[in-house]
Amino acid sequence: MNEEPLQKDVLDALDDAGLQEIAGLLGTDAAGAREVVGTTVSEFSGGIQDRAVTDPGEVQQAYAEAQEAPLSGVATLGGLGGMGTGGLMGGLLARISRPAANAVARKTGLPPATVARVIDLVIPVLLSVLTKRAAHGTRK
Repeated sequence: MNEEPLQKDVLDALDDAGLQEIAGLLGTDAAGAREVVGTTVSEFSGGIQDRAVTDPGEVQQAYAEAQEAPLSGVATLGGLGGMGTGGLMGGLLARISRPAANAVARKTGLPPATVARVIDLVIPVLLSVLTKRAAHGTRK
């Protein structure tokens, strides 16, 4: 999965209001928010693939839990806002959000708790973009 078009699509979907909200959480400007969102999207897209290679058990366990467990928290957002059926993907993303937050925190120097709050805002947008891509057969 090429991250740059995915990052652009997520940033476009967030629009100025979403970026301003993230910038507020981070205590930065829109450019800083864009950078953290880009790093977050990159971690989810490449990070899942990397973890599937380096620790396939972690991804397999997250996948199994997402299939078996009732979704709660951020994972339930897969069905909101016209995003369609993002339940399984939402569950998978929610289950790996903590390792992703820790990885983004290491890369950016931000506190993991702050990054986790940003991820809570980014996951529904990422699900929306992925759902739209799947509906249109787009793989950028």
